[in-house]
Amino acid sequence: MERTIDVKSIRDDFPILKARPYGRDLIYFDNAATTQKPYGVIKAIEDYYTGMNANVYRSAHYLSGVATNAYEEARNKVKKFINAGSEESIIFTRNTTESINLVAYTWAMENIGEGDEMILTVAEHHSNMLPWQMIAGRRGAKLRYVYLDKDGRLDMQSYRDMLSSRVKLVAVQQVSNVLGIINPVREMTEEAHKAGAKVLIDGAQSVPHMKVDVRDIGCDFFAFSGHKMMGPMGIGVLYINKDILDQVPAFMRGGEMIDEVYEDRATFADPPLKFEAGTPNVEGAVGLSAAVDYLENIGMNEIHGVEADLTQYALEKLKTIDFVKIYGPLDMKDRMGVISFNVADVHPHDVATILDQDGVAIRSGHHCAQPLMRYLNVPATCRASFYVYNTREEIDAFIESLKGVRKWFKRN
Repeated sequence: MERTIDVKSIRDDFPILKARPYGRDLIYFDNAATTQKPYGVIKAIEDYYTGMNANVYRSAHYLSGVATNAYEEARNKVKKFINAGSEESIIFTRNTTESINLVAYTWAMENIGEGDEMILTVAEHHSNMLPWQMIAGRRGAKLRYVYLDKDGRLDMQSYRDMLSSRVKLVAVQQVSNVLGIINPVREMTEEAHKAGAKVLIDGAQSVPHMKVDVRDIGCDFFAFSGHKMMGPMGIGVLYINKDILDQVPAFMRGGEMIDEVYEDRATFADPPLKFEAGTPNVEGAVGLSAAVDYLENIGMNEIHGVEADLTQYALEKLKTIDFVKIYGPLDMKDRMGVISFNVADVHPHDVATILDQDGVAIRSGHHCAQPLMRYLNVPATCRASFYVYNTREEIDAFIESLKGVRKWFKRN
């Protein structure tokens, strides 16, 4: 039986959607930057502080036990949410950026050396580029980039041609935060492994919007953030395939990640605690747990379907405006709810500012993807990004506001 989504009921769960910027209805199309939070997540964080606030693992008293159970329950939910094989593989971090840096400063420092190669794509977020630039500089390795085909998707033949025994790592986003393209990460992982390379997937833009199965992908590392999936800021996840956990050294040293400490040496706890030094973000994990519950109650396939409908509708509307240029694929094949565009003769920041006066929140800038901007030969773009609480009516209002942008500059 086909499930239907009551978007009005979902919208009622998000208090911030009742905001009235400049006396206008809020139309929030900046979901690729961060998503809004439902009452359930907000209440879970409040409940943590009012009923279980304590440091985890370290004390024998009641509150510590309750907090520890909640923290580990969050880990278990995340494990099931992405179909990880073991809770040991789920490491809590601050965000996707920290997760990727953890891999760079540990596994990569130990396993990438002079003359080795790493493959990225030109569309990567800076968070999945700068750490590898650092590794290349320090270890004498080389970065190679996969560029785009004429439709704005990855040139997969070029990727295959790059693979060799010299490649030690492939680092690629599952979904582009600029172009909205869904990259064939399962295929890329399989081919990378045949060449002997490890694979890291940036899942920041995929986990909130589609069903993700890390074991089906087969990747070695997978990173994502809580705040982009209705959870709080300051909590992220790094998945490390259980088969290589022993190959990843400890990252930060400190409390809770130890086994035994002597004056001159130390031994470390088993994963995941080995990678979680210091007091963790327990409230963030509790909030993330509630976000996972909320998303699963709706259904990830249903969420993906709603966003696909909104994206196709928005693309068709945008294509009718002759002064709007869309970047990336114009069809819905392997595409998500992110649309980057520009208005002829108007800077993206001006577009975003004018739309804001009508209550429409979009992103403008380089979207932490400056190499991609240079590749597209633009300084910046506007970006509208959708989530399950958005509607076609909001897209209609956005389009009408967009049509009026050039009037501010007396351009027809």
